[in-house]
Amino acid sequence: MLCFRANSCPENGKFGYIKKFKFIPMISNTQAGELYEAQKAYFDSGATLPYNFRKAQLKRLKKAIEQYETRILDALHQDLHKHPMEAYSSEVGFLYEEISFILEHLKEWMQPEVVTSPLVTYPSSSRVYREPLGLTLIIAPWNYPFMLLISPLLGAIAGGNCAILKPSELAPATSALLTALIKETFDPAYIAIVEGDGGVVIPMLMSYRFDHVFFTGSIPVGKKIMEMAVPHLTPVTLELGGKSPCVVDEKVNVTVAAKRIAWGKFWNAGQTCVAPDYILVHENVQAAFTDALKQAIREFFGDDPAASADYARMINEKRFDVVAKYLEQGHIAHGGQTDRNSKYIAPTLLTDVEWDAPVMQEEIFGPVLPILPYKTLDQAIAAIRKLPYPLALYVFTKSKKTERALIEQVRFGGGCINNALVHLTNPEMPFGGTGYSGMGQYHGRYSFETFTHPKSVLKTGTWLDVPTKYPPFKNKLKLLKKIM
Repeated sequence: MLCFRANSCPENGKFGYIKKFKFIPMISNTQAGELYEAQKAYFDSGATLPYNFRKAQLKRLKKAIEQYETRILDALHQDLHKHPMEAYSSEVGFLYEEISFILEHLKEWMQPEVVTSPLVTYPSSSRVYREPLGLTLIIAPWNYPFMLLISPLLGAIAGGNCAILKPSELAPATSALLTALIKETFDPAYIAIVEGDGGVVIPMLMSYRFDHVFFTGSIPVGKKIMEMAVPHLTPVTLELGGKSPCVVDEKVNVTVAAKRIAWGKFWNAGQTCVAPDYILVHENVQAAFTDALKQAIREFFGDDPAASADYARMINEKRFDVVAKYLEQGHIAHGGQTDRNSKYIAPTLLTDVEWDAPVMQEEIFGPVLPILPYKTLDQAIAAIRKLPYPLALYVFTKSKKTERALIEQVRFGGGCINNALVHLTNPEMPFGGTGYSGMGQYHGRYSFETFTHPKSVLKTGTWLDVPTKYPPFKNKLKLLKKIM
């Protein structure tokens, strides 16, 4: 019987003994059970509770990312043809900033929160303790395969939990790299990673009761995750997607709006859950705005984006086929070129699109951008409300009235005024959806809160014992009413 050592764990100390578990990238039912029991024993040992332990693990992970940085960027290029600039900013540098933010504030977050106590409990004091949840399962998608696995892991570590990680098999180079990094950095009894077909591995893992499951991906798979969690009453965080609208009114800097929207839409070839999914543009500026979009695409990627090193590709042929069909559902105002062999779809603008077409009913998740005109703001808001609540909303306007109306009258996860995507980079703000776009939130303190339970504790002094609450009650009701 050997003790696991994620940082330090006394072999004969207060944490006792923990059974040795060998790291396994591919997993069987028996191995899944052994891994689950090993993590349960590790968490029950109390090793993850101290602040110094959590801090050390976050620093350890940051150092590992730094050591693997070049290999991370190479893997992301293999899987998605991401330029190093794009890969670093959205998947690596993003994590450095978040780790630094968590390290700066973690001790403060871990302190019990002192709250007031009602008079009827006198003499008492009240505190709220943030308690680790325990065993967590984190399931990542393929579009940002590194960041969207590691970012929630930061919250799990900060919260004092153990974690099993499931990377996306659809990004095989990144999955293999993540497996090597996690294996080298952590004891699997503390943090483990399991590769393989998600359709097989995830149900196998979720046959055990986790204290929290964190999933990022599509709505259909999110529903299946919830179904598997129900028998265990396991709470889940679902980071999903949907059709995120972009509203451009007539009081706008057309050139700036076009550049920021084109950047946000065609980043990672449109394979971003918060990418602008369609544009509602005021009819008075539609022509000028569409021309500005075309110019922005040419400036970013040249006349032939297929030759640009700065433009990503679809993840696989299946996704290519789905997105390519959208090109038939409107007039191609710009782009439209495809090459299935290289999984290339050009940055494409669609006009004359019908609202009931699949391209307007399904999340596009690719480099196809429908442009639809509107006459009045009320008309635009009504159109947005016909679809499920989006994960993001982007508003381009100089009008405070327009800005306020859209924020107040449209339900959405989060968004930007006169920008796109960048709201998720602020660790001071929660990121998450509502309705079909997801449930729960994370980033910064919200990650810590997602992976902890607020435990309320009221402590009462014994130097005074108020007799009012005790029988016999007689005529005490009148006094109680005055107190309460």
